[in-house]
Amino acid sequence: MKAIWNGAIGFGLVNIPVKIYSATETSKLDLDMLDKSDYSNIRFKRVNENTGKEVKWENIVKGYLMDDKYIVLDEEDYEAASPEKTKILSIDQFVKEEEVDSIYFETPYYLEPQKNGESAYRLLLKALEETQMVGVGTFVLRESEAIGLIRPYKNDILILNRLRFDQEIRDYSDLKIPAHKAPKPAELKMAINLIEQLSQDFDPAMYKDTYSDDLLKIIKQKAKGKSSKAKKALPAKEGKVIDLMAQLKASLNNSKSKSAS
Repeated sequence: MKAIWNGAIGFGLVNIPVKIYSATETSKLDLDMLDKSDYSNIRFKRVNENTGKEVKWENIVKGYLMDDKYIVLDEEDYEAASPEKTKILSIDQFVKEEEVDSIYFETPYYLEPQKNGESAYRLLLKALEETQMVGVGTFVLRESEAIGLIRPYKNDILILNRLRFDQEIRDYSDLKIPAHKAPKPAELKMAINLIEQLSQDFDPAMYKDTYSDDLLKIIKQKAKGKSSKAKKALPAKEGKVIDLMAQLKASLNNSKSKSAS
C-alpha cells in the first residue's frame, strides 16, 4: 500500500507521527467506455480551450476565477492557507461514536505509526478503547480541509474516518415525507416481531458483491458467443394500496420457514 498523507496526530501536547493509507478498494468491474459504432476505446484528453491542443500533466496548474481573471495557486499557497493542518491532525474533542450520525461518515483510512511514534500510538489506541471514545479534529488532505474521526479498529489499529461537514448535508424539507401518524398497534407489533426474528450480530462477511461476479459470468458467456436473457425485475407500482398486515404476516412466515430449513 502507498501512503497518501504523512503527518502527525496532535493528542494534547503529544504528537504521534503517522502515515495514512486508504482502507478500502472498489469491487466493481473495470469497464471501459467504447464507441458504439466500432467499439473503439474512448480516450479523455486535457485540451487547451484556446488552442485545442492537448496539455501534459506537468504543465497543468490550478486557479480560482475572480473578476474574470484566474488566480493561479501553487504548493506553497496550499500550505500557507493552513500550514499546521497540512501536517497535523489535532484532536479537538473526544466524543462517543454513537453521537456521530452515519450520514456524516465518508471514507475510512488506516493509520500507521512512523518511527518513534509507536509508543504514543499504542497509548492513544488503548486510551480510546478504555474510555470507549473517539477523537475528532480537522486536517488538510489533497488540497481540501477534512474532519477526521479517529477510533480503534479490531482492538489492533487506529482507523481514521473522514467525515462530511455539516454544511454538506442537504436539507430534506422539500421531500414528500408522510405526516406524523401513529401506525396501527397490531401492525407495529407484527413489524417489531419481524425485526426481532431477523435480529442477529452484524457480520460484514455475509455480504458479498455478487453483482460483479454475475456480470463477469455474462461477459465470459458473451466471449464464447453465448447470449443470456435474464428475467426482468417487476417495477414497483405506485399508487397501489398496500395491505400491510398481509405483507407482514407473509414476511414472518417466510422468515420462520427459512429459520427452520
